[in-house]
Amino acid sequence: MSQVKKKVLSVLYSIKHRLSRTKLWLGKKLGLIRTVMIMPYQGFGNGKELFFLGRVLMDRGIGASLLEDSKWRNFKKMYKRFMSWEISEARVEASFEGITKSAITDSEGYFEIRMELPQPIKGENRWQKIRVELVDQVVKNQQPPVAYSHVFVPSEHVEFGVISDIDDTIVPTGATKMWAMVKTTFLGNAMTRVPFPGVAAFYQALSKGLMGHENNPFFYVSSSPWNLYDFLHELMSIHHLPQGPLMLRDVGLSQEHFFAGSHTVHKLVQIERIFDIIRDIPFILIGDSGQHDAEIYLQVIRDFPGRVKMVYIRDVDPVSHQKVLKIAEEIGKLGVEMMLITDTIEATHHAVSKGWILKEDIAHIVEEKKEDEKVAKL
Repeated sequence: MSQVKKKVLSVLYSIKHRLSRTKLWLGKKLGLIRTVMIMPYQGFGNGKELFFLGRVLMDRGIGASLLEDSKWRNFKKMYKRFMSWEISEARVEASFEGITKSAITDSEGYFEIRMELPQPIKGENRWQKIRVELVDQVVKNQQPPVAYSHVFVPSEHVEFGVISDIDDTIVPTGATKMWAMVKTTFLGNAMTRVPFPGVAAFYQALSKGLMGHENNPFFYVSSSPWNLYDFLHELMSIHHLPQGPLMLRDVGLSQEHFFAGSHTVHKLVQIERIFDIIRDIPFILIGDSGQHDAEIYLQVIRDFPGRVKMVYIRDVDPVSHQKVLKIAEEIGKLGVEMMLITDTIEATHHAVSKGWILKEDIAHIVEEKKEDEKVAKL
């Protein structure tokens, strides 16, 4: 970035920061902000540290999705998610087994917690619960908001990890067609958005591996904005996808970018963060052909030799078909296989042949795929 652009960006960000502070001050002064909430995002860790992000916002009472929700109701909920009222410069405190760590929210209400552990976590519980409290008083007569972040710490029996994209990899969104994506995002909800047939069952099988129970960690790295976190978390729960941290991104003006970071940079940074904390295990990478996932995964394999054991790419964009196949050749030269798939069952049989999932899971995935296809036709 040129010096002129950096200067312009610095000035614009300073203006934005001042406007955000003024907006927050007016909101409190006029009584528009009555209740505040902490939204802690699921995190991950290892034997030495725990990591998670979160956000402090005005509570707009969005609530859970219902199958009978109208398109208008879905639109209103999505509008509230994007028209959020962020609480900046507020101190939050995270507590876990006698350890306390504080952080200050930034201009968009985000905070980051990295907690070093004096000794490794004992026991087989893969999900650790961290208490998060808003220490500063934001509104009058406020009861200190408390929430809990759940942080995944792999056991010593992990076979591999999985990093998956979301849009057009797990659920069809039309990410390559802007208007289709907007309609899908704003007029649907977590009940009506249905994953590709068989995906949930295939992911469950990968999560179980050969152990027979959920054991292998899942991470969902997407360029969707953090505003959609609760929506995507609810969608995955409803459709029985394996639990795992969602690594989304902020959109809009920041100190480094005029309009968020690029799709490629965001994914590379998040995958690097995962590899840095979840060490010593290989990963399966899953994406689609619509948004440069193959190119990104090729770069990951170059940057982290030996950390990737397989790449699955869902073929959703015929235009990029040949380009992706050429990338598969480049990935193959680096000793990693990549499959361009059109159907979940292709990936299932391949994973069985490699000894990554149980053979008896094939019948379950095939059956679930049939059921999903029936639902999709309704």
